[in-house]
Amino acid sequence: MNDRLLEKRLMQMVGEDLGPCDITTAFTPDKKVKAEIVAKEDGIVSGISELSALYRLFSIKAQVLLSDGQKVKKKQRIFLLEGNTKDILVTERTAINIISRMSGIATITKKYVDKAASANPKIRVAATRKTTPLFGFFEKKAVTAGGGDTHRLGLYDLVLIKDNHLRVFGDNAASALKAARKETSFSHKIEIEVRKAEDAYLAAEYGADIVMLDNMSVPETKKIVSGLEKRGLRSRVLLEVSGGITLENIGEYAKTGVDVLSVGRITHSAPALDMSLEIL
Repeated sequence: MNDRLLEKRLMQMVGEDLGPCDITTAFTPDKKVKAEIVAKEDGIVSGISELSALYRLFSIKAQVLLSDGQKVKKKQRIFLLEGNTKDILVTERTAINIISRMSGIATITKKYVDKAASANPKIRVAATRKTTPLFGFFEKKAVTAGGGDTHRLGLYDLVLIKDNHLRVFGDNAASALKAARKETSFSHKIEIEVRKAEDAYLAAEYGADIVMLDNMSVPETKKIVSGLEKRGLRSRVLLEVSGGITLENIGEYAKTGVDVLSVGRITHSAPALDMSLEIL
């Protein structure tokens, strides 16, 4: 994200929490203090550059002790801070919310990535757009810190024909793909979501770049991969599987011969990594 846009977003976050004023910090003595941000459990860190930018905005000196994507141990220090009491206290909850949320996403993403890679080192684990409004960019960045793929960041960077689009086309995948190919710039890839083998074969024939197999079982996925190979269509498309992928079955999906496994829960259901800020 552009630095100015990032700063604007961070100030919006602080402003939402602060309102007209912090009525507790208002009567708290203002003096130079040191503070630290510490992990209260093991995980993968994300949100370092975001907190660094936040602290620059409030003239808080921040010594960074870990980088995005690095492992952090319980009780390990991540930031050492120095600044005015009021600035550190006013930004405390915003800072902890950001780094806890992003680190939680990075941590669970790493678990999925490692489990999938142990079955197929070439497989990609991607996020979906099941993100928090106005915080999606940060969540997708955290996925990257955990070794995952962002997938599309918004509606603007990839054509994705989903079930509701297809209904508008009368459930005619061929018509939807023809329209997409005609109206879309050559610079954008076209992906289509399918729920049965016949539509996957048709999508490959009609020029889809990516075919998403939606909520299909491992046996169904293997059957479609085999069917595409027999028809000489497998090399034409990237294959993505989405829906129903868990830590328990991701290894099996990774061995089906597809290219990408997209997992919504690494953003929408990731538990925050427990962090604390303590004045020393």
